[in-house]
Amino acid sequence: MILSLGGGALATLTMSTRVRAATFETIEMRGTARGERIWFAPHGLAVAPGTSIRFVNRDPGNSHTATAYHPNILNRKRRIPKGARPWDSDYLLPGDSYEIVLTAPGVYDYYCQPHEMAGMVGRIVVGWPDDSEWEGPSDDAEDVMPEVLAALPAVADILRLGRIDLEVDE
Repeated sequence: MILSLGGGALATLTMSTRVRAATFETIEMRGTARGERIWFAPHGLAVAPGTSIRFVNRDPGNSHTATAYHPNILNRKRRIPKGARPWDSDYLLPGDSYEIVLTAPGVYDYYCQPHEMAGMVGRIVVGWPDDSEWEGPSDDAEDVMPEVLAALPAVADILRLGRIDLEVDE
């Protein structure tokens, strides 16, 4: 498994006025002590093209996946930019990690396979809408439940704030 290098601190030091410079970010898979809530932290993230994203399972009671919505993975509708490489971490046990590099500008929606219907979804925005080859969020509303769509943070909020964390009582 990949060791954590403390990329959150490095990313904070290298923030630009638009999006964080190409480096790496960590997204944690989290859960409450009794397992009644599970989520990705952050839930929404803005990064520059070329950023490495490390998914780390910090939930001591569940295994999770980080899976891109894409026809090549479980025949799902594509919710990542056309030029992006789809990913599936497979099941990560507590403490395990998985890393990807996002290069195509646009909106990437992803989910945890066993917990999608519980709202364990996330969104990464790579670059800005004025970047060449930018692809905004999918307008497909048939492949996912309305509750899942409602759980995804707005692109404008992600771009404005840089990251969005869910407020969860652990």
